[in-house]
Amino acid sequence: MIALDPWAWAALALAAVTIGISKTALPGGSILAIALFATVLPARTSTAAMLLLLIVGDVFALITYRRHAHWPTLLRLAPAVIAGLLAGFAFLALAGDGIVRRAIGVILLLMIAVTLWRRWRQNRTEAALPTPGGLVLSGVYGTLGGFTTMVANAGGPVMSMYFLATRTPVQVFLGTSAWFFAIINLIKVPFLAGLGLFEGHVLLMDAVLAPLVVVGALAGIRLARRMDQRLFDRIVIALTIMGALYLLF
Repeated sequence: MIALDPWAWAALALAAVTIGISKTALPGGSILAIALFATVLPARTSTAAMLLLLIVGDVFALITYRRHAHWPTLLRLAPAVIAGLLAGFAFLALAGDGIVRRAIGVILLLMIAVTLWRRWRQNRTEAALPTPGGLVLSGVYGTLGGFTTMVANAGGPVMSMYFLATRTPVQVFLGTSAWFFAIINLIKVPFLAGLGLFEGHVLLMDAVLAPLVVVGALAGIRLARRMDQRLFDRIVIALTIMGALYLLF
């Protein structure tokens, strides 16, 4: 087991609960967990430790929302996401932690700016702009999502911006996200294992934290049932901005 101070364990416990909530109620909310893990643990170790806890959360997300996924969206994103995963693996193997974090922060802020600009144009013109469902824009979001999820488990905010930009209803948003990240996180396991990041102390630490992910996931299910679309969108955008600023600075 990694020797950590009590405050560090408390931070990891809060992060584990947040992971569960993000999986069943607030996609993109895991950015807080990313920040907490990266504060307590070395960056590469935090990426591996978080991945296994995210997979635990994925199980509950699939149980709850598996029937609400929009599969044409997933299939459209798949080629670009695979390309992003490969690019992220190369970047993770070669780049330093500081460069990785700042790059992700810039990407997230750009995605937020694009999404907010599109909504402002729609409200001003009272006409629907073309949604980013075409191959070009879905390719951009998919590549960035694959890249950021590989290097820092931070693909949630990027994909949240994609689903928000297409004005996806809450249940479809959660169902499509659930399948997307369940598949992607399983694909990432052999890549990180190849880098030797799943050491014994990491697995033991995750075994201690996993029950807290379950608690968070169950709480998130109740929260999602009471949340309206406008509040949901605002919370996701706010969490994404906070996470992007943390990673950038």
